[in-house]
Amino acid sequence: MTTPATVSLPSIPHALHWQVWPEMFAVKRGVLMLTAGPGTDLFTDPRGAVNSANSPMALFATQGDFLLSAKVCVAFEKTYDAGVLLVYLDKQHWGKLCFELSPQGQRMVVSVVTKGDSDDCNARVIDGEAVYLRLARIDNAFAFHYSLDGTAKSWQMVRYFSLGGEPGSGRIGFSSQSPTGKGCLVRFESIRFKQRTLRDIRSGL
Repeated sequence: MTTPATVSLPSIPHALHWQVWPEMFAVKRGVLMLTAGPGTDLFTDPRGAVNSANSPMALFATQGDFLLSAKVCVAFEKTYDAGVLLVYLDKQHWGKLCFELSPQGQRMVVSVVTKGDSDDCNARVIDGEAVYLRLARIDNAFAFHYSLDGTAKSWQMVRYFSLGGEPGSGRIGFSSQSPTGKGCLVRFESIRFKQRTLRDIRSGL
């Protein structure tokens, strides 16, 4: 079966295009299910040991400031399996916010910002089966937040950064990865896209 060239989600007013094709995907009642194949990742090791860019990515372009959020549910099997919200300028400039399985077997919020080399940072251990992740653009800067319940006053800042592009540049969307495993299924539920400016980066409001 041929994978369609674009993905349509009822909550996003833009078609998503595949930067890298998935193993499998489906959209059901607004939920995006995305399966990464074995050995898939997006990471540029500062030591030069790893340079991977083969994780599936469904991306769209939009102008102006925005908020993109989703409840991320991951069928964890192996270390570094993850569901991802992604901002992507090019192969050397991108950022990802992940719900990821650590080497210690913990479910964690993890962020990676890449400007040539990847800057990798763990944020928080998550006890539950899912977490809400959010990506925001403010002019030419970006902010990552997470929430345990997705309510308006519960967002916690993970990262605030720039990728060096022009205001409004880059594409955003969804990814999954399985660097050490045989594949990883991710469900993106409660997807929300709002064309507005984040008022307070630190509080997430």
